[in-house]
Amino acid sequence: MVASVGSGAAPGCPFSPEKGESKSAALRQERLRFEEDAERIGSYERAREILLSRELLQGGGGAEKLGPGDLEALTVFYLDGAAHREKRASIARFFTPKAITERYHAIIERETQRLLAELRREGRIRLDVASFELTVAVAANIVGLTKSDIPKMARRLAIIMSAAFVHGHGLFARLTVGLRKSLNIATFYRSDVLPALRARRRAPQDDVLSHLLAQKASRRAILMECLTYAAGGMVTTREFIVMAAWHLLERPELRRDFLEADEERQFAILLEILRLEPIVSMLVRRTDPAPGGRSVHFAVDLRAVHADEAAVGACPHLLDPDRAKRMKTSGAFLSFGAGAHHCPGRQVALHEARIFLDALLRIPGIRLERAPEIGWSEMLMSYELRDAVVACDPA
Repeated sequence: MVASVGSGAAPGCPFSPEKGESKSAALRQERLRFEEDAERIGSYERAREILLSRELLQGGGGAEKLGPGDLEALTVFYLDGAAHREKRASIARFFTPKAITERYHAIIERETQRLLAELRREGRIRLDVASFELTVAVAANIVGLTKSDIPKMARRLAIIMSAAFVHGHGLFARLTVGLRKSLNIATFYRSDVLPALRARRRAPQDDVLSHLLAQKASRRAILMECLTYAAGGMVTTREFIVMAAWHLLERPELRRDFLEADEERQFAILLEILRLEPIVSMLVRRTDPAPGGRSVHFAVDLRAVHADEAAVGACPHLLDPDRAKRMKTSGAFLSFGAGAHHCPGRQVALHEARIFLDALLRIPGIRLERAPEIGWSEMLMSYELRDAVVACDPA
């Protein structure tokens, strides 16, 4: 196996936040905004303390505006305390190592074969579209949306979740985008959610929809749960796959390392890319305010946290797959959060990315024909990658 990229980085590293190996850092620097009264966290240890605290509540994503009313209609993202623990426990079985290997691997491999067969047949493919179809297929199985045409459902969800490429457009354009989103939410519910619900009422399965029906969840709660999986699982995994592919396709030595590696080493490479390119840039927690009082907000700046040399080692703006091993820690660092609200589907996302990218990079003549455009989602405080095109030799 070749030496890892950046092995043995020494003091005096030439890389800096302004001159590093991250492809998304400049956009994040330009677009990320922190609340004026929030405590901005850039220390790894302080960030872990905040995220692991049982006294703090979920923040961001509009969580502060929600009242204590209809808890049943709230997704797991917005809940805290006992209600959150109960809901997390009810979905934990969908994310176990056994579920990944015995249930999702077959779906990942099937969809990967289908998508890459299209690439070989057509000679090129849009990477963001292909990776989203993959993630939609896997998440749809977890949720129970199994009565749909995956490419069509993926197109609907892509429109619903698109948020990054409207910045700077006029009012009419923003209103048009909003109308398209609303229409596609209605179509998604009618074409994807309702057929799945009818099937689950007749024959319950081991999935989220069957669980929600057993709990007598409202239609609104079911739709919100489906959209939460779309935003928290499908969208972020798409960006992860496209960003990792971008690095791997542009760097022959990193690609060679990945293809010659065992599974553990491949995960290390992917996690190091994710450390350098955190998809969600900020995690917010808040205090529970006293009656009539205000919450204190804590904004965890993940990119700054992942550049804390006390935690990640020297030259943090360099992509170094040996970093975690050298620091004797998990390569995930805080990429998937920590504490009660850590990402439950992190292992699913890693397996999707590893299996798909390993197969993609082995295609004869595979190359990046067009690098992705980078946009910014204010809703998710994350980057979005669009219109990357990969091409290959004729089949």
